[in-house]
Amino acid sequence: MGRRKVLEGLERGLLSQPWRGVVVHATDLLKLPTRAAAALLAVKPPVAVAGVTSLALHGISAADDRDIHVMVPYSRRVRSRPGLVVHQGGFRDEDVIEIDGLLTFLLDRALADFLCDGGKRAAFTALDEALRGLPPDHCAKLRENVRDRLADRRDRRGIHRALMLLDLATGRAESPPESVLRLIVVEAGFPVPDPQHEITTVDGRKLYVFDMAWPSRQIALEYDGFAAHEERREYDRERDERMAARGWITLRAVAADLRDPSRLLTELRNAFDRRAGRAA
Repeated sequence: MGRRKVLEGLERGLLSQPWRGVVVHATDLLKLPTRAAAALLAVKPPVAVAGVTSLALHGISAADDRDIHVMVPYSRRVRSRPGLVVHQGGFRDEDVIEIDGLLTFLLDRALADFLCDGGKRAAFTALDEALRGLPPDHCAKLRENVRDRLADRRDRRGIHRALMLLDLATGRAESPPESVLRLIVVEAGFPVPDPQHEITTVDGRKLYVFDMAWPSRQIALEYDGFAAHEERREYDRERDERMAARGWITLRAVAADLRDPSRLLTELRNAFDRRAGRAA
């Protein structure tokens, strides 16, 4: 495409120039692979897709950031620009893989970096999602690989937090909000809850599954997402009553509690206090 046609396409809005020297079809600009490819072209090698963008290319839906993140070696001085975040770091050929023709970090490397550099909640939910559904041996191997990446990391900032999140993640949360809820209660000082805790009959038949629970105290915590629970309120109320008859306290969290957990944490403290009083 000649210069004249490019200028004409830009003027008519058919083409878009996300960064200097790179032009893409405007209709493709919403596609992550297109924006990532444009970023790699704009920065020029050596460069790799990194951080939250790398996780998104690996299919981690909890990794949500409109900006494109890339990494260049420490020896390069490349400025970030609107929509394009440039990180500096060390990486070798064995640290990267091609996805959709784009050079990006391996999953364990991307997770290790994001656990140190990303927002705490976003990093934790991304890790939990990456572990979700893996066979136990694969889950253990991914943990080991991420831990090794953290040990080898030159930049030690964020390592302590990353290790804490790595120890807390189970991969058993069924949604990102459940992961966030688990993080909230642990950071508030409560014991680590058992995720997806099953309630069974005497003969071992499964009755219910709590999102998370403290079995020794018979306290359960459920997350009620709007889409999943709007039509189940009556069922949930009846189930809570049946579980109360078995000695359980069931607390319920909603999306607003993730933004401001003060109400929920107060109820949870009250529940723990009740159990402490019963034990006394």
